Amino acid sequence: MATKQGLKIAVIGGGSSYTPELVEGFILHYNELPVRELWLVDIDSGLHKLNIVGNLAKRMVEKSGLPIEVHLTTDRRQAIAGADFVSTQMRVGMLAARGRDESIPLKYGVIGQETTGPGGMMKALRTIPVLLDVCKDIEELAPDAWLLNFTNPAGMVTEAIIKYSNVKSIGLCNAPIGLIKQASAKYQVAPDRVYAEFVGLNHLHWITRIDVEGEDKLDEMLADTAGYSAKNVPACEWNPEFLQSLRALPSYYLKYFYMTDEMLKEQLDSHNKGINRAEVVKRVEEELFELYSDVDLQDKPKQLEQRGGAFYSEAAVNLMRSLYNGTNDIQTLNVANNGILDFLPDNASIEVNCVVTKNGPLPLPLTKIPPSAVGLIHAVKTYEQLAIDAAVTGDRGLAIQAMAHHPLVPSVGIAIKMLDEMLEANKEYLPRFFTPESV
Repeated sequence: MATKQGLKIAVIGGGSSYTPELVEGFILHYNELPVRELWLVDIDSGLHKLNIVGNLAKRMVEKSGLPIEVHLTTDRRQAIAGADFVSTQMRVGMLAARGRDESIPLKYGVIGQETTGPGGMMKALRTIPVLLDVCKDIEELAPDAWLLNFTNPAGMVTEAIIKYSNVKSIGLCNAPIGLIKQASAKYQVAPDRVYAEFVGLNHLHWITRIDVEGEDKLDEMLADTAGYSAKNVPACEWNPEFLQSLRALPSYYLKYFYMTDEMLKEQLDSHNKGINRAEVVKRVEEELFELYSDVDLQDKPKQLEQRGGAFYSEAAVNLMRSLYNGTNDIQTLNVANNGILDFLPDNASIEVNCVVTKNGPLPLPLTKIPPSAVGLIHAVKTYEQLAIDAAVTGDRGLAIQAMAHHPLVPSVGIAIKMLDEMLEANKEYLPRFFTPESV
């Protein structure tokens, strides 16, 4: 990996508002991760944003005085060729598609969310074929590269890559690092003094252990019923009696499963007022890109933390550093199951703690799996497997099965009606579902 001149890193979706955080990480950790070339890649329709964020990246590097070359391109293959790391942070269909993912299910009385439920399924159907095309380029042009995927739904995308490509891939999410930062701030200790055990899938995990400087703090964290949340998930409080009997801290995405009625009501209220998360993100992004356009700006603006994915880039840089240096530290990642959860297939993607070696992540055995979590993990994984195969094949029957078997979808009739409308709304991005064979 890498020559003595340094590393080549390609970022697919380089025009993302997250990119300045990634660049900041490369600058701060240059001594441990000597980046020589940073290639920011986007599609033609994203070129305007790419130029804005790319020029900010160049100003940030110039201010640092580091010998990092920043390249902006729409030529993905040129960017990938010879890369040591490929990072993906793309949104197929952009925020307009997200808006439809969030609004259409509400018409059927179903949760509308970017990565969970029918909206997450549509995002997977749009995204997985594109990511697998990226993998073909990596197999040809950079076979030794690591693909680090943040593109949601990260667990499903990671599993698709495990099943349908030969690329070395790891999925990552900002939720685990967010929990570590929360505990670090709560107890006023460095993040490396906090150990949390994560069990489950991406956006469907439970934290069964939280140690701070060797002391068990799970009960104290469970007592903070409002605490573990995120900007992109409504802030309904957990029921304290439920949490205490669960004996695990659920991911804030589990509110969609454990508090479905309350979350749906909040979504419908917002929708009726003309507000959804996609619109909020759009406004935040517009403000960010206005800031990024300032030719005097040479640093990542604080406002970037208003995005729901804050700290993702920190997680991405940490993972690159650990792979490059073989640090053998522990990070929470999306990787192949390989027997860790004995009720799931080996090639299922799970989100657990791993030791990050120079040869890749090694999942750690789990000390506790909440018995009440097993059924939901299995049900959601069944949906995910069906949806992944549907994305790859364009098979309508598989798509019906995936939609109908998602725990948040109440009936087959609703599943089929909702699927028909959502497929039609995404027709531009789902050619495999609209060939003569699949119609």
